[in-house]
Amino acid sequence: MPSLSLHGVTVNFPFPPYDCQKDYMVKVIECLQKKVNGVLESPTGTGKTLCLLCATLAWREHFKDTISARKIAERLGREEMFPNTPLSSWGTAATEGDTPTYYTDVPKIIYASRTHSQLAQVISELKNTSYRPKVCVLGSREQLCINQEVMRQESNHVKVHMCRGKVSTRSCVYYNNVEEKSTDRDLVNSILDVEDLVKFGNKQRVCPYYLSRSLKQQADVIFMPYNYLLDPKSRRAHNIELHGAVVIFDEAHNVEKTCEESTSFDLTPYDVASAINAVDRLLVEQAKEASHGDSVTEDFNVESINSGLKIEIATIAKIKQILLDLEAVIDSYDVPSDKGITKPGIFIYEMLERAHLTYNSKTAVYEALEQINGYLAGQTGIFLNTSGLQKLADIIQLVFCGEPSEKDRQQQMQSNTACFKVHIHRDTGFHRKKQSTDVWASSSSKKQGNILSYWCFSPGFSMQDLVNQGVRCIILTSGTLSPLSSFTSEMRIEFPVCLENSHVIERDQIFVSIIERGPDGVHLSSAFDRRFVPENMASLGNTVANLSRVVPHGLLVFFPSFPLMEKTLDFWRANGHADRIDNMKPMFVEPKGKGTFTEVIDSYYNKVSDPASKGGTFFAVCRGKASEGLDFADTFGRGVIITGLPFPPKMDPRVLLKMQFLDEMSWKKAPGQKYLSGQEWYRQQAFRAVNQAIGRVIRHKEDYGAIFLCDQRFKNSEARAQLPSWVRPYVRLYDGFGNVVRDVSQFFRVAQKMRPVVEKKTAAEGCGMMCSPGTQSSSFTSCSSSQSSHTQKAKMLDAHLPSLKRRRLNEHTGANGMARICIEYEWEVQESLRRPANLLDALEQGDHRSGKDIDATVGEDKANRLSTLSLQYDKRMDDELRGGKRKIKLVQEQKISMSEDVSEEGKASRAKTFLAEMKKSLSQVNFDRIVQALQTYKKTDNLDVLLTETAVLTEDTNTHSLLRGFYQFVRPHHKKRFDKKCQEITGQGCGYKPDHSLSKDKKKELMLQNARQPAVGLTPSSGTSTCTQLNTQQLNKGGHHLNQQGLRKPQTGSAPKNEVHAAFLADVKKALGTEKSAQLFQTIHSYKRTDNYENLVTTVVSLFTERDKDFNLLVRFGMFLRPHHKKQYKEMLDALIGQSASAAYVPVVSEDQQSKASSSPPLRTQRKISSFFQAAKESII
Repeated sequence: MPSLSLHGVTVNFPFPPYDCQKDYMVKVIECLQKKVNGVLESPTGTGKTLCLLCATLAWREHFKDTISARKIAERLGREEMFPNTPLSSWGTAATEGDTPTYYTDVPKIIYASRTHSQLAQVISELKNTSYRPKVCVLGSREQLCINQEVMRQESNHVKVHMCRGKVSTRSCVYYNNVEEKSTDRDLVNSILDVEDLVKFGNKQRVCPYYLSRSLKQQADVIFMPYNYLLDPKSRRAHNIELHGAVVIFDEAHNVEKTCEESTSFDLTPYDVASAINAVDRLLVEQAKEASHGDSVTEDFNVESINSGLKIEIATIAKIKQILLDLEAVIDSYDVPSDKGITKPGIFIYEMLERAHLTYNSKTAVYEALEQINGYLAGQTGIFLNTSGLQKLADIIQLVFCGEPSEKDRQQQMQSNTACFKVHIHRDTGFHRKKQSTDVWASSSSKKQGNILSYWCFSPGFSMQDLVNQGVRCIILTSGTLSPLSSFTSEMRIEFPVCLENSHVIERDQIFVSIIERGPDGVHLSSAFDRRFVPENMASLGNTVANLSRVVPHGLLVFFPSFPLMEKTLDFWRANGHADRIDNMKPMFVEPKGKGTFTEVIDSYYNKVSDPASKGGTFFAVCRGKASEGLDFADTFGRGVIITGLPFPPKMDPRVLLKMQFLDEMSWKKAPGQKYLSGQEWYRQQAFRAVNQAIGRVIRHKEDYGAIFLCDQRFKNSEARAQLPSWVRPYVRLYDGFGNVVRDVSQFFRVAQKMRPVVEKKTAAEGCGMMCSPGTQSSSFTSCSSSQSSHTQKAKMLDAHLPSLKRRRLNEHTGANGMARICIEYEWEVQESLRRPANLLDALEQGDHRSGKDIDATVGEDKANRLSTLSLQYDKRMDDELRGGKRKIKLVQEQKISMSEDVSEEGKASRAKTFLAEMKKSLSQVNFDRIVQALQTYKKTDNLDVLLTETAVLTEDTNTHSLLRGFYQFVRPHHKKRFDKKCQEITGQGCGYKPDHSLSKDKKKELMLQNARQPAVGLTPSSGTSTCTQLNTQQLNKGGHHLNQQGLRKPQTGSAPKNEVHAAFLADVKKALGTEKSAQLFQTIHSYKRTDNYENLVTTVVSLFTERDKDFNLLVRFGMFLRPHHKKQYKEMLDALIGQSASAAYVPVVSEDQQSKASSSPPLRTQRKISSFFQAAKESII
């Protein structure tokens, strides 16, 4: 493992670090040595967490070595142990002049992140280093308790008090084992996260919660969510000692919000009323006990000895009076329904004093509340809501912090409330949701009243509290903290060390574009007055649909808020935009609740990973779960679309008061201090959220991706200045959407060539033996998991038009021109030619053949077939040059046999997939019954038996698709009847067509007859050819996706050029309408005059990409381009449509080749025929 020396500290790193990683570790060590705070920004993907851990732990080891060296030197009588390394250099390197004497002086490292899932990732990184410190992860009882009786309780504070009761009476078997197991060697020397700790607890029957607290005493590094550290109540509850500790906040872009929320509260009428109800119930119970005396019941046990209430009834009555007075004080304010009343922070003391809560009485009231809470939580029987009592206890701790003397009390109250505002507003929500859980709540708890809010508006309040605890230093780090100056000014503590790090990626790995207008020319904006305008939503839908064509694999789309996302998606569903996106990349939407999020994100990952898919689109919101720390590396996030600026809701009282507070502070600021204005803070909140979402796209050094900023407001220089420093140099502004498509297509083409990723592999294909990732072309990744969209479309073509089958040889075969049109998806040979031909044979054959045999056969077949095809192609080209005509017949016959092979292979592959899916969806009993029915059907040809046994699939709508799936395996003479039956039962047929009832021999005979007919108009006596009309209706049996606008009139090889142009322009008029057609014709005339390719493409792409059915016109438009632009246009089509663009309309030939072609009629004719089939194939797709 490489070692490097930084500031005199030797750091072991898992691999040679990049320069930006060295810079980062130098800054971390500087903070630790000089005992100063630091704020360090390093983009996602630069190994920030690994650098932070290695640098911190290396410095800590060096610190211990310093103490060891001093102790040895003392034994040696102050002589130098190492003459070349004076002792003074050890101390300076580690501690900047400190003279630590004891090992207990070695600082603990407190590593805080936002969530436990993020901490789990940090601990995983720690396991990859050479450092093995003693670690501990702190969590709540919610996450760590394994006592089922406690975990059954509904509210968290009841769990807390019940746990405490069991611990105090030693009635928890798990807690009783803590002392014995806390010294377990495997436990102490292991690096465990929360999940590992729970597993250990279940296995050893020991409490993980108290085990973690026990480990904390000896731990070198303590991991915790940062609200444990910032919330004074949590800090006290977990007994976190901060003196001399190094405090690290990872993912610190959320620290500001957590600081403010951890010291704020909202006291609702429901909270106060539920507290009064609980105290009422307790008073009644205590009065009954007093009247009956202290008689011992039969239920006497150990727990009941200690669970008795040790306060007098009079004290309970005083608590009730305080609660009643507090309720009256809060409700005494006549608050307008639309807005509240705001007072300075110190007003909270005045309100609480009217309810007899002061510094003098706070201790007695707090202790009484804790006693009551503990007693009620330990009571068996009906659940009693004590959340209101717990909240009042927390409020007392927060408001009455410190123990000032009488003369200093006013000053203490001023400093406590300087960053706060009191806001009283109407309770418009009535908290119905909470009330529904408490059926015993009295009517008084359901009345409308006022909410008392006490809001903190400066994260500096919590940060200053940490500094006052005597920490050694505080390090804040994240991928999105910029601008650092404003971030540090909010914290109100000094940060002498700052770093805004660069990224590890190169220019060719990132594409950033600001898209001002959609394909239809409409300005894109999520501004309040534009966000729900239909034209804006439609244009955004067209933009996302078109970008989903160009961006490979996974595409992320971020909206400013949930309401905006929901309304926009509803509009897209109603107007067809959602269908266009879903057809290209299936849509997944981030849910509001936490419950189903994991399920949705896993489905997205699975879809993108599926070799048979074109990827997926994940719709999410800025500041949501998907934008915070989720990993969308490589194919999971090749593109990020930001649909607008996520400004906070400006009418929210808390947002308004925050802006007012900052404006007040900036007016009152002392010399040398810096405060943000309210408007600056408001803008930065939006851009921090954008920057966090942008960070999803590049996750490591070899990753690449595109960022699309789809809001016209991003074009302002001020807005661009707010983007991360690693993004700013690459930002491009675009006026026309066509140019975006062209450039991003080129970007991905280059990126895929330079950084091919083997993401997905089909189970049985030995692709790795044939080509390596380094030999993949940009648009065809046969060995990677990600099948490009043109491969998918080739498969679709086979299903509908077997006679047009062809494939493309890989780049390394050395084939050029027409050779690349040869058989593309034969690369994806389905497992073996020797597989069973259908589901019935698959069932009969079973697993008799070994996987090795299959793989060997596949590899051999592939090699033979490729080499044979290469020879066939060479021979074919010789025949063409000689002007021979028999070539066409040979090619067609070869295609017929090829279609049979691929068809049989496809059936076998579908059989296996279908069988696996059915087994997953059904019970074993039902699955076995259906398998037996299939065997019987094969032997007896009795469809009724099969229909009877598959009736189980009709009981649930989720299995209707399985029933329809049997259609492909039903014999031809039964297909019509089976389709009709499915239509009756499920309401949806199986897509029956008359030719489905033909037997295999009949189909073969029909195909041979078609092949013998001179379909392409060749005559034996001449070397020229004519192309007759391709009857797509007949080929497709009426399927709409083969109807072509451009092939209606028969075209001959000698047809005048202007007739072809006229036919195209007529189709354009019909598709676009008069106004847009005129715009196109004007652009074409301008192009002929100026030769300006950029303007032409911008207009053409915007007109022809708005609707899927117009893409054929985009391909055909190539005929208007001049020869020197055809190659560029063809490359753009390759990326946009997802396959090679039509050779018929966009031939890429040099001038020499053109002159040669004119002198070689047979070759030109053959090329026209081949181009015609290729054009048909692509316009179909």
